[in-house]
Amino acid sequence: MPGCFKQTLFASAALVSFVSFLLIVVAMGTPKWMTGKILCKTGADLVNATDPELVKFIGDIHYGLFRGGKIRQCGLGGRPSKFTIFPHMVKKLNTGLHVMVIMFLCGAIFFSLVSFGFCILNAVKVPYRAIKGPAGVCLWNFLAGGFVVLAVTSFMAAVKLHHLTERIANFREIFLFVILEERFEDCFWLCVASATTHAVNLLLIAISGINFPKIKTKPEEANVTAEDIMY
Repeated sequence: MPGCFKQTLFASAALVSFVSFLLIVVAMGTPKWMTGKILCKTGADLVNATDPELVKFIGDIHYGLFRGGKIRQCGLGGRPSKFTIFPHMVKKLNTGLHVMVIMFLCGAIFFSLVSFGFCILNAVKVPYRAIKGPAGVCLWNFLAGGFVVLAVTSFMAAVKLHHLTERIANFREIFLFVILEERFEDCFWLCVASATTHAVNLLLIAISGINFPKIKTKPEEANVTAEDIMY
């Protein structure tokens, strides 16, 4: 059985791994990775809209990995609509990059659960194989955190380099929409938080490997007197 200190550390690491798993699942299922402002440029150009009138042509957009929604403003009031990325819209996007983001997150989910299981194992008993011990836990956390980092980086590349928001905003539209503003939202930052949790786990495992000196109490010296010797 591991000591109480190591049991506490591995139990904490197991909890952190499970939290990471929940963060990724919530992030993948919520359509709030990106939000932005979209300008109906064609409509504004048709009426030669000036700065005060441009407000009537500025709408909103939000989307995640699988679905989203937007409000189109083309001078006649807002027209809300919802859309799904799969199966139709993905053909207009960088399919490989978008699928890579999802695959990386699925890999992160898998390794987070593996890390959770190994942390529980190390909290309950001392494994007799190195891969099942702290080295294995470090490996699974490193892989899980690495996959999350790759997913976040790929999504940022899709947004900034491949103009993901603009492609989605103009999907099946007659008018041309221009992106005025875009920002990463809560679900994106949940993935960043998930990567941070695995860094915390690596720190906890590193601490568990430190052999802290034990405090030894000095034994009491027996006071032997002449009377004790006689008896």
